[in-house]
Amino acid sequence: MHRHRDLCERAVDPLEIAAGLEAHGVTDRTAARLRHRDVFSLAEEMYARTARDAEAVPSAETPGSPSPRGSRAAASWTALALVPGALGAAVVAGLRLTDGQPRLAVAVSGVLAVAVGLYLALRSGPLSSRHRTTGTARAWTCWLLAYALAGDGLLDAARDGGPHGSWPLATAPVLALLLAPAPAAWCAHLFAARARRRLSASRGLEEFAASVRPLLIGAFGLYLAALFGLLALCGTVLDQPPGYAGAGTLGALLLLARLLTARGFTRVPGRVLAGAGAVEALALVTILAARLPGCSSLAGPVDTLAAAAGPGALPALACGAGALVLLVQAARTLTRASAHAPPDEAS
Repeated sequence: MHRHRDLCERAVDPLEIAAGLEAHGVTDRTAARLRHRDVFSLAEEMYARTARDAEAVPSAETPGSPSPRGSRAAASWTALALVPGALGAAVVAGLRLTDGQPRLAVAVSGVLAVAVGLYLALRSGPLSSRHRTTGTARAWTCWLLAYALAGDGLLDAARDGGPHGSWPLATAPVLALLLAPAPAAWCAHLFAARARRRLSASRGLEEFAASVRPLLIGAFGLYLAALFGLLALCGTVLDQPPGYAGAGTLGALLLLARLLTARGFTRVPGRVLAGAGAVEALALVTILAARLPGCSSLAGPVDTLAAAAGPGALPALACGAGALVLLVQAARTLTRASAHAPPDEAS
């Protein structure tokens, strides 16, 4: 109790203490040494034994309840989440209305503007990582988005002995991905708000995990529905293939990676993003390296896959496998009470 005195004095119920203890590495085995059946039982005693000044105890507001300050904050990060999509739409329109040197200028300035827009969109709100994202993870994320834009066309051109000049760009799927931060932020917000409500209502850590797992799956499914709707809309408007498989799995991968990173779980998302990006990069390298004397067999696996299911099968497999790994990781980590504790207790 001396070691966790501040945690006990700030807590408004025993489960907040249990979440803080779990975040500090206290397990049921530790609680057993202190003659308690589990961490929650230990937290109940610590909560009961903590002396509190009635005026110092914070009021137990209903998590997720609307307030003027919360509404302003939600409006702020919602507006920022719409910026990448608006900039992406402007860039696509500019590319279709220009040609030659002006088109190149629009493309370069558009890439920079979209990068700034994504930075602003992810700087605050439910998807904010509080500066936990590493430079390596950012670099692989940029590569994955670049491959979604140009990778399939480049792979097809390389298989035909090119590239000979330019190749087609998949602007519709990328525009849908740029529009996706807004529904992603709201799905993350709904998940966090509902989880905080369950944190107040649950009477044990296992009960909390069991009640939060369906919330996670529901929020993830809601985001996928919104993403596939955006892919269909952009494909129809731009008269391009929507890229459901490749862009859909990439969007799922990026959302799960951001949910985990925003709550401090950075190692697995970083490795999965790097793995998916490396697979895509290796596929292009093997196709080009197969032109060297005696290396024609290197292109066999990628060429067979692209011939059977199209060039979009490669990013679909790479990002889909990564998204599946992160979904399992999220089901294990984001259902812990400590993942939804206040930042000062979970740090």
